Amino acid sequence: MLGYILRRILAVIPVMLLVAVFVFLLLRLTPGDPAAIIAGDMATPAQLERIREAMGLNQPLHIQFVTWVGQLLRGDLGVSLISNTPVATMVADRIGPTFSIAILTILMSVAMAVPMGVLAAWKHRSAADYAVMTFSVLGFSVPVFVIGYIFILIFSLQLGWFPVQGYTPIGSGVGAFLSNAFLPALTLSTIYIALIARMTRANMLEVLGEDYIRTARAKGAPERTVLFRHALKNAAVPILTVIGSGFALLIGGVVVTETVFNIPGIGRLTVDAILARDYPVIQAMILLTSFLYVLVNLLIDLSYSFFDPRIRY
Repeated sequence: MLGYILRRILAVIPVMLLVAVFVFLLLRLTPGDPAAIIAGDMATPAQLERIREAMGLNQPLHIQFVTWVGQLLRGDLGVSLISNTPVATMVADRIGPTFSIAILTILMSVAMAVPMGVLAAWKHRSAADYAVMTFSVLGFSVPVFVIGYIFILIFSLQLGWFPVQGYTPIGSGVGAFLSNAFLPALTLSTIYIALIARMTRANMLEVLGEDYIRTARAKGAPERTVLFRHALKNAAVPILTVIGSGFALLIGGVVVTETVFNIPGIGRLTVDAILARDYPVIQAMILLTSFLYVLVNLLIDLSYSFFDPRIRY
């Protein structure tokens, strides 16, 4: 097991190195002069040269890369070209809301989607199965922002159960946090509930036809034990893949939801940085999203071995 873990961790290093090279070249090879962006259109050549020297842009590429990696290892993500604020500070201020909404979304999605998928597979070709499949189609078809506005109309404006917009940190109280975070998380979870439920149903249908399931039933095992202990455990590997990939995509893909519900997260920070061509912030967000995606996939790979020990070898 230790050897399997070490192999998976070592496999992450070249991936992150390639990502670092791509992000580094993004600033250097993209059309436009970062020094001109900082100094403005009226800058003189002497001013531009001083800015390039201060940023190290006049050095050879390999020297710039080594210097930049050294700064990353020290936690220095650079300074915003627009606000002159350290990028690490900007990310730290924005990552909390995004992480909180993403975690709540995944918890809600798994709690609802897995039982729905198991029920649909167990009651194959019944009304329950058709209902789950209909919801899955709708979850994939309706845009997230439309679902968000529908939830705001029903739960906020008509029923008055939740605020229309805003965000409250969990440190201010769980109740206040859930009051603001529930609707955004429910909005995001619709597509993931549809995806996870569909994947759970498909894999459960395959597993329920196996010989060991018939053997367990023949021995008199309760149906709940057959479904959750035998069938779901053996169908868990592809389901875990979808859940983990969904969480990684949530971190970088909550822009629409953060805009609809006015949540100050990293999705909106990324969009603002792209529109302003704030390269250090864009670099930091690509690095962060890539690192989280690789980390989540690493954790998924490691979790496989607990459900299927054959993967370790």
